[in-house]
Amino acid sequence: MLKALIIAAAFAGAPENPSPTYPNEEAVEPYVQSNANAGASPFADKAMWAAFGGRAGVDRIVDDLVDRSIADPRISEIFRAHDLVRLRRTLKEQFCYILNGGCEYTGRDMKTTHRDLGVQNADFNALVEHLQAAMDREKIPFRVQNRFLAKLAPMQRTTVER
Repeated sequence: MLKALIIAAAFAGAPENPSPTYPNEEAVEPYVQSNANAGASPFADKAMWAAFGGRAGVDRIVDDLVDRSIADPRISEIFRAHDLVRLRRTLKEQFCYILNGGCEYTGRDMKTTHRDLGVQNADFNALVEHLQAAMDREKIPFRVQNRFLAKLAPMQRTTVER
């Protein structure tokens, strides 16, 4: 499920030249930026943001998630040759937006981002495993994890291709 998010954030056919807005990232073709692209609406209050430890907690979770995914032979190929700097940034924005941390999401929509990646249910499930492990490492309570995963779960329909 979150694999879709991760992949979504970084994999939209980036050209070779650096981004003028984000100097450490590859440039991408222009697209309409909108919080609607995040794939889920934010939680109503700040409780989830606090439960995740705010920005520092989300940053650690996303970094752990990406590191685990890159190291996993089941899904690492999906991440090869993609802008991991952009991926980390947009995943952090996406999580922050959904957790109601006050961020704007600047990434592409989930369907466009994952188009032609060949993401399968097994890939999606592996990513969710890594997200759960990253949240466990941060000691995010199980109930809180489930609430977050429930927000992300519908993205499977737009990210899994086969």
